[in-house]
Amino acid sequence: MLRHLDRGASKNREQLTEPVKRNRVDQSSKKSIGRNEVQSWTTAVNQSLHMVWQKIKRQLILVMSFLLAALWYCRRLYAYLAQLLKWWSRYLQRKFKKNLSVLAEVDLLGYCAREWKGETKQAKQMKAAYEELFWKHHIKYIRQVRRDNYCALRAVLFQVFSQGIYFPSWMKERDILKLPEKLLYSQGCNWIQQYSFGPERYTGANVFGKLRKCMETLKTQWTEISGVKDHDERGNMCNILFSDENKEYKLYEAIKFIMLYQVVEAYEQMKNEQKRVPVLFSLLFARDTSSDPLSFMMNHLNSIGDTGGLEQVEMFLLGYLLEVNIRVYRLYKFNTEEFQVNYPEEYHRDWQEVSLLTEDDHHYHIPIIRI
Repeated sequence: MLRHLDRGASKNREQLTEPVKRNRVDQSSKKSIGRNEVQSWTTAVNQSLHMVWQKIKRQLILVMSFLLAALWYCRRLYAYLAQLLKWWSRYLQRKFKKNLSVLAEVDLLGYCAREWKGETKQAKQMKAAYEELFWKHHIKYIRQVRRDNYCALRAVLFQVFSQGIYFPSWMKERDILKLPEKLLYSQGCNWIQQYSFGPERYTGANVFGKLRKCMETLKTQWTEISGVKDHDERGNMCNILFSDENKEYKLYEAIKFIMLYQVVEAYEQMKNEQKRVPVLFSLLFARDTSSDPLSFMMNHLNSIGDTGGLEQVEMFLLGYLLEVNIRVYRLYKFNTEEFQVNYPEEYHRDWQEVSLLTEDDHHYHIPIIRI
C-alpha cells in the first residue's frame, strides 16, 4: 500500500513539472531563433558592406593615387615658381638699380674714404671738407646722382618732388602746356624750331609736339607726386620715376624750355622797360654768348644734357623759376667764402630749400642732413 502511494505521488510530481519543462524548452527555442536571426542579419550586412567596399576600393585607390600625384606635382610647381619669382626679383632689382639715377643714401664719411684714398693736397682738402660737412653742417649721408650732363637738373628736381614742393606761384597762373605755342604765336619766336632735346640736335617742325609731351609729363608727375602726403610713399614714387629714362628726360627738357620761356619774358620786359627784372637776367644777358634769347638757346641751353651742364647763371635761373633756394656746398672751394653758395642770391624767405654737394661744379650729389 505504501508503494502504491509513492508511485501516485511520483506520478503527480511528474505531471506538475511537465509544463515547466515545456515552457523552458519553448523559451530556449525562441532564444535560439533570435540569435540565428541576428547572426543572419549581421552576416547579410557584412556581405553587403564587403560587396560595396569591393566596388569602391579600386576607385578609391585611383582617387588617392591621383591626389598624391597632384600634391607632388603642386609641390614641384610651387618650388619652380618660387625659384622663378626669386630669379625675376633679382633681375628687377639689378635692372632697377642699374637704371636708378639717384642712388640710396650712404654714409658721408664712408663715401669720402672710398673716393679719396690718397694723401695728395687735393685729397686732404676734400677729406677736410667732408669732415666739415659732417660735424658742422650735420650732413651725415649722401645720395649719389648719375654723372651726366643732366646731373644738376636731376639733383634739384628729385628733391623738389621728394619734398612735395608744389608748383611755383607763377605757374599756377599760367597753363604751362601752352607755353610753346605762346612763344611762337604771341611773341614770334619761330626760331624755337632749332631747340635741341639733349643729344637730339634738331627736330624741326616736330619740336612743338615733343615739347608739349615733355610739358605734359612734367605737369602730370609733379601734380601726382606733390599731392601725396606720406613722405615714404613720395620717395618710392620718385625712385620709380627717376629710374624711367624716357619720363625722366622729358622732365629735364620741360624745365629747360621753361628756363627759355623765362629768359624770353625777361628780355621783352627789359626791352620795353615794363618793370624791374631780377639781377640774374642782367648777368645772363651780359655774356657775349647769351646777349638775347636766341643766343642763349643756341650757345647754352641746347648743350645741356648733351655736351654740357648748368653753369652758375643757369643755376640762378633754375632756382628762380622753381622758386626754391638751391644751397650748394662746393667742396673744392673749402676754406673760402664760396664754399657755400645760394642760387639765386635774391631768394624769398618763404621759398623751400634744396641742397647740393659738388666737388667740381659739374657733377652734383644730394646731401642728407641728420641732426
